[in-house]
Amino acid sequence: MATPVKVYGPPLSTAVSRVLACLLEKDVQFQLTPINLSKGEQKKPEFLKMQPFGQVPAFEDENISLFESRAICRYICEKYPEKGNKGLYGTNPLAKASIDQWLEAEGQTFNPPSSVLVFQLAFAPLMKLKQDETLIRQNEAKLSKVLDVYEKRLGESRFLAGDEFSLADLSHLPNAHYLVTATDRGEIFTSRKNVGRWWDEISSRDSWKKVADMQKSR
Repeated sequence: MATPVKVYGPPLSTAVSRVLACLLEKDVQFQLTPINLSKGEQKKPEFLKMQPFGQVPAFEDENISLFESRAICRYICEKYPEKGNKGLYGTNPLAKASIDQWLEAEGQTFNPPSSVLVFQLAFAPLMKLKQDETLIRQNEAKLSKVLDVYEKRLGESRFLAGDEFSLADLSHLPNAHYLVTATDRGEIFTSRKNVGRWWDEISSRDSWKKVADMQKSR
């Protein structure tokens, strides 16, 4: 029996939840080891050997270790092509390139403003930190422009990289989930016809429902 891969970090982390969703889509067994960020466990020497920047997640598969959630997701798809959702990272060069370009869009254009909003709107109140209203307004405007592009794209295809759910869609789930379910700004997604339809579909996948349940139980 194969040794389960190991994921280090709390499911509440957006980057950790991205990896967990990928593992569940691919039906790859994993062992989750929580890391207490408030106690600084991510800065301990043994953790820094796996993740030199002291962030989560860290990932181990037998004798190799990786960090950076999108790279981990690509690795999982390449290492286990015949498991679970076989088309998650495409099955030919063009499909992979299409997925990669939208993964880049997520990382470079969607993630920066949405991450600021997730922190300011969802996490700052829990941490009893003052919200920066100027920063919120600026990043709402940035995210709105990004989602205008997505609205056009999703009027042309069911999902971002084509007509099949892929890693490109999955990678958006963590931040979008917080903005829709844990803030009062969910309409930035749901008010757009095509983006709203897309969000409803990707967020209702069994893999993401399981991740959301894991977050609730922590």
